[in-house]
Formats: sequence, C-alpha cells, structure tokens
Amino acid sequence: MRIGLALPHYDSSFEGKPASWDGVRRCAEVAERSGLDSVWVSDHLFLDYSKYGGSIEVRGALECWTTMSALAACTQRIRIGSLTLCNDLRNPAVVAKMAATLHLLSQGRCELGLGAGWYEPDYRATGIEMSRPGVRIDRLAEAAEIIKRLLHGEELFFKGDHYVVEGALCRPAPRDGGPRLWIGGKGDRLLDAAARTADGWNFSWLGSQETYAKRAEVADEACLRHGRAPEDLARSVGAYVLVGRDEKDALKRFERLAERTPAGILSGDSSRGAVSWDEFRRTRIAGGVPEVTDRLGALRELGVQEVVVGLGAVPFQVSDEEDIELIGTEIIPALRTSDPLEDRAR
Repeated sequence: MRIGLALPHYDSSFEGKPASWDGVRRCAEVAERSGLDSVWVSDHLFLDYSKYGGSIEVRGALECWTTMSALAACTQRIRIGSLTLCNDLRNPAVVAKMAATLHLLSQGRCELGLGAGWYEPDYRATGIEMSRPGVRIDRLAEAAEIIKRLLHGEELFFKGDHYVVEGALCRPAPRDGGPRLWIGGKGDRLLDAAARTADGWNFSWLGSQETYAKRAEVADEACLRHGRAPEDLARSVGAYVLVGRDEKDALKRFERLAERTPAGILSGDSSRGAVSWDEFRRTRIAGGVPEVTDRLGALRELGVQEVVVGLGAVPFQVSDEEDIELIGTEIIPALRTSDPLEDRAR
C-alpha cells in the first residue's frame, strides 16, 4: 500500500498560519524525505470551513496547478497529484496539454485527479454556471475521455454533448501514456464514469470502512458492465489520520491540532461543546502506531492501493510537520512489514 499526503495550501491549514509556498514546500520535502509516496493539492480559488463546522470566513488558497508545477521543481522522487481538479474551471484539451507538460517536466511523476466540482462559490466567483450534479458528471466523463485520448497521442476530433474538439494535440507527448487519470467521487453515476474512462477511482473523505466497501462493490459492478476487470481500476482513499507513537502521544498531538484548528471545528462554539478525543477518533483513523497500522491494513484488504492522508480535522490540514515524519518513519515501515506482497518483493 502506498501512502500520500494532502498538502496544507489554505489559510490556517498549516500550523494555523496563513497559506504560504514555504509551508507547502516544507511539507512536501518532509514527506519525500520521510518515505511517503505522493503529495496532493486540491482545487479551489478559496475555501470556507462552514461544511466542517467552522465559520463562513473565506480562507485564501494557493492555486492547484501552479503549486503542483512548483512542487515538481523542488522534489526529486515523490509523485505529485491533484485531488481533485474541478473539471468545469478548465477546458479538457488545455488540461491534457498542462498534464502532459508537467508529466514530462517532472520525469513521469504527475498524477491527474479530476472531479465534477462541488463548491458553489468557485462557480459564482468565476461566472461559470453550476449545473445540476448529473450534468456536471456527464461533462466530467466527456472531459476524461478527451484528456485520456490526447495523452495517448491522438490528434483528436471530438463532438459530444458538452465539448467540441477540432484537431487538438499534445506534443511533445509523454512516452508512457502520460499521468494516470483518477476520477474522484462516490455516487453511482460518477463511478460509472470512472469505470468507463479512468485509470483509477478516489474516494474522499473516508468516514466508515463499511461505506467505502459498499461503494467499491458498485465500482466493481460498473467495471463489469463496461467489460472491464474490476482490478484494472486502481483504488485510492482520502482519510483523516492522526497518529502518535503511543496513545498518550496521540492525545498530545490531538490537543495541538485542536489549538491550531479554526474555531467551531474542534474547539466548539455557542451551539455545541468541544470535540473530545474519543469523539474525534470515532470518525477518523487515530491512535497509536499499532492501531493506525491495523486500520490502514484493513483498507488494504478491501483493495485500496493508496491512502492519501489528511493529518488534520479538515481536508488538507497539517498541524505540525512532525506528524508527517511519524507517518513515514513508523506507519509506512509497519505497513510494509505486514504486507506479504512486500515481503516477497524484498
């Protein structure tokens, strides 16, 4: 099982400080040095935390694709991905060209994650109509087909319900077929699109393993419906993870996280009290190294090939870079020791 990191590129998402390139770069370098496999950036012009219990205060953000490009220049080994690119913000022929170029510049380390879009303020701010979910997903499926064909070197003429492409090219073309194309989401219609067009499917963010298992069955059925072996669709999960060297250390790290998280998410507000450690860990993968290793191993048993860890209470939050190091130095070795496939590979 591979382990990636959701990078903190929003205001207050790294150590409670404003968004900065220095913070993102530091986290990526720690992740690479500590042995993680990938780093991921999400795609919003800005964000608020009202969905997670926080306020409607706007949080600034570093732009997804520009940040990924800069990360390619300051890292050597680690893969760099979008989790996920909002399809409606960019033309798919342009996305294909961007992805092909970044894949070449990074020597094959780009991972392209696409989503249908969900954050209405992004649409309002850019003057783009936010269609109903089914239309956005159908548009995503067309975009994924266009991107995939262009990345495989086709001179593309395409006319669909949502896009028309007249002779688009990706030159120079990636020699290996370009970055893997992931589609992120959970609904039946989206899983059908992933089965038809994508290399992999991402499920974010994990609540219960039972929910993921049920969605994975739907993904399997979609693959079979399209004449594809289910195991040919790669699987990744975004999961909130907080780990300590032992239970006492995990609690200490949780208390630090609560101090650095915007009000209302963990600290409580006028309508409810603060979130306790026991309440926090009921919906997250949290605890000492053995417990976290076991729970991640259970995801592996469900066919998950990569977990993108969010080391906070909201997506793309990191309380302290120490938390990244512990994933690399303790969790990854423990996972690989417990994996019989890893044992045979060694």
